[in-house]
Amino acid sequence: MSSLAWIDFDEAERQRALRIMALLDEREGRDELGLGSIRDSIADHLFPGTSTIQTRLRYMLFVPWIMRMLESRDLAEGQLRSEARELEIRLADALKAGGEQYGIIGRDAGARLQRLPSSVYWSGLGAWRIRNFPGSADSLFASLPARKRGRLPVDPDELAQSAAVDAVWVRTLPEAPADLLQKTTFHLTAEEAQFIVDRLVNAQAGSLIAFLAREAMEVDCDYIWAHPRLAEFPEFARRLVRHGEIFSQIMHGAALLYNLTLSELRGRDDWADEYRRRIAAWSEEIGPTLARGWSLGEFWDAVKHPGHSIKPPARRFVTEWLELVADGTPQIATLPAARLLVEMRERQLKTTQSRYVNRSVRDRWSGASGVNRLTFRWNQTRSHLKDLIDAR
Repeated sequence: MSSLAWIDFDEAERQRALRIMALLDEREGRDELGLGSIRDSIADHLFPGTSTIQTRLRYMLFVPWIMRMLESRDLAEGQLRSEARELEIRLADALKAGGEQYGIIGRDAGARLQRLPSSVYWSGLGAWRIRNFPGSADSLFASLPARKRGRLPVDPDELAQSAAVDAVWVRTLPEAPADLLQKTTFHLTAEEAQFIVDRLVNAQAGSLIAFLAREAMEVDCDYIWAHPRLAEFPEFARRLVRHGEIFSQIMHGAALLYNLTLSELRGRDDWADEYRRRIAAWSEEIGPTLARGWSLGEFWDAVKHPGHSIKPPARRFVTEWLELVADGTPQIATLPAARLLVEMRERQLKTTQSRYVNRSVRDRWSGASGVNRLTFRWNQTRSHLKDLIDAR
């Protein structure tokens, strides 16, 4: 068993950080230049099971608890699906009744909620092996009536699969509170926190999130590469974090240039002046030395991930941008080759919806797209780790 020994964080600061996180991640999530597969490869190596739309860690328990309530119900598939939706909506009300304000999925939408907690956390539940059932939530609903009737498969292959997924959820899942759907909070009990740490260590032993959870390391930093105990990370994680830092730094300039050129096309001198200022600061921060000393070959090897395919156009864009930065970082804002590279990449991705060629789309542009540095889901991971820290 792992052990928990957490430090305390101020709750007001936590809530402030969560609100800021939501804003930053909305902007980071806009993959205007087609870097998503690279970004997600790095994130899934370091922080598997997380996603940018997750909010609070206890949903990793809320979802299986709610699904377990349905397993004994003698209902048809469609009824199970409707009942599950109703219970997930009731959970939002229970969290509000418990005094929670931030991170509640469906807090304002109520019955109109489109993205249920189960859809947000389903993949993570599988990655952390809290969920044994291999299919989707809909597949689970389809299988529950047969499970309830105790139907035995007659095909040997089906029998083997049935045995493998006999328990939908890991058997060590803590029991749900009796008043879960009346009044609850995001605060984990010590038992629940220990369960999650053990699941991470068991299912994702080689990941950085498992290491940080097991070692109970401080997490109050904006970027994972700014972690005060980075030197204590496993060697593979230090290497990948360093690659991620450089990738985030260098490609940030391309995102800023994209926003600058669109601001100019919109005739918004105030926006354009701000982006020129930000590009100048970016250029001064990295200089050509960083780009020249970075090995792209080592980077591509480090970020390979079975769940993501990094296509040749994305590789070419990164390679060509890196070459331009290495040759002329201070002049990047006015460099025709840099401007053309960014424009052609966006046009290739968006075709007729490109903001460069479609004026009506451009006119709806808000003035900021993907302008924050990539964090590789560190914000969500930091929030989850803080929820473990606050366990009681």
